[in-house]
Amino acid sequence: MGKLVFIFKRLGSCVITLMILSFVIFSLLFLAPGDPARSLVGTRNATPELLAQIRAQYHLDEPFLVQYARWLEGVTRLDFGTSIRTNQDVIEYITPFSIITFQLVALSLVISVTCGLVLGVIAAKGQNKLRDRFINVIAIGGSSAPGFAVGLILLYIIAFKLGLLPVYGSGTIWHLILPAITLAIGISASIIKITRQAMIAEIQTDYTTFMRARSIHPFRITLSQLKNASPTVFTSTGLVLAALFGSTVLVESVFALPGLGNLLASSVTFRDVPVVQFLALMMAVIICLSSALVDILVYLVNPLQSNQLQSQTHILDQTQVVKKGGVS
Repeated sequence: MGKLVFIFKRLGSCVITLMILSFVIFSLLFLAPGDPARSLVGTRNATPELLAQIRAQYHLDEPFLVQYARWLEGVTRLDFGTSIRTNQDVIEYITPFSIITFQLVALSLVISVTCGLVLGVIAAKGQNKLRDRFINVIAIGGSSAPGFAVGLILLYIIAFKLGLLPVYGSGTIWHLILPAITLAIGISASIIKITRQAMIAEIQTDYTTFMRARSIHPFRITLSQLKNASPTVFTSTGLVLAALFGSTVLVESVFALPGLGNLLASSVTFRDVPVVQFLALMMAVIICLSSALVDILVYLVNPLQSNQLQSQTHILDQTQVVKKGGVS
């Protein structure tokens, strides 16, 4: 019963956060300088007749809260309006772009989590040894190197000089490997540091000493330590999605990938407000739900440690959602 209460409370807080963010995202249209109708006109010639048509189409002559309620009701029906640039339904318009970005983020997540966990455990097991120092140097370099610079270096050496992978474009998994590695380098560095610290704390516990005294196989000891360190690692991995989606804009530009990052940048330039609102809300939903699912998973694995971690990371979590979902 306690587990169900926790799950409903966590999902409820996620819904409340999304409601607040939806209000902020919708308000972006009215916070922008100038007439909202002119923003919705985009690059077309803003004649009085067209402005009047836009105001009638988007109900801009109604009170702000009425407009927000109308927009929110459309969101519940998955009706986000039409793109100003193409006059297509927003969801239909962004679908081809989203497929590429989701594939890129998924591949980057697999690479970063796998490398981060493995190298973090290796570093913790060899604390203060040569391998630990070497991995720490890699982590520091990966976290400090700009993503676009890493992408250009990989593009020049692996794709251009060696010809091992395509230089640009999309269509196959081979086109996504270099962008995914570029995204994963910085994320892996963060996971390495967090995993290393969590594992060092477990290595120094009494149960580890007891298991060693009983001559239990080192691999089983490592699995036990990793299980007890998992709440910290899972929580950090959940926040990885925020960083991945926030980093796709530059990486997709470097590798000429027609994904959501490029679409968001061009939509902001052309003031395609319905598309910008949809992308911001979609990223907020993804980040909120992933964070909630991670918290639930951590609670099911270790309820006591989950409560401590949830209280420590709640503010950071909400900050990431606003930064990546509403501003990027």
